[in-house]
Parts: sequence; C-alpha cells; structure tokens
Amino acid sequence: MIATPYANPENTREDKEVSVQAYTVEQVAETLQIGRDKVYGLIRTGHLRSIKIGKLRRITDRQLAEFIASLEEKR
Repeated sequence: MIATPYANPENTREDKEVSVQAYTVEQVAETLQIGRDKVYGLIRTGHLRSIKIGKLRRITDRQLAEFIASLEEKR
C-alpha cells in the first residue's frame, strides 16, 4: 500500500481561519446603550448567552448577534 497525502482525512481538510471577537460585559453594555447590571441580568435569565474564561465573563460576536436577532424576531 502506498501512502498518499489523501490517505489521511485530516490532510484533505482545508485550513479555515476562525475569527471570533469576545467582548466584556462593559463593552456590550456600551454597545447596546444599557447598564452593566442589565447585561448581567440578561445573562442570568438566559436571554444573552456568554462564556466564562476562568473568572472572566465574555460575550462573543455570535452570541451578541443571536441576542439582537432574537429581539428583532419579537417585533
């Protein structure tokens, strides 16, 4: 059997750059023109998803976009 680069499925995958922006609660509050406590309330109630990195709370650009889209759907 001859080994080719295509024998391994990992070699056939295209390398894709993934760019994710993660914002602090304060940055999201400023962006949405609401208070920091309101952002924490939205996270606590599950309306706004977030991630934890150690003790730090971050909201990704995707999570923020999903939250805004959910508000638009309610109209």
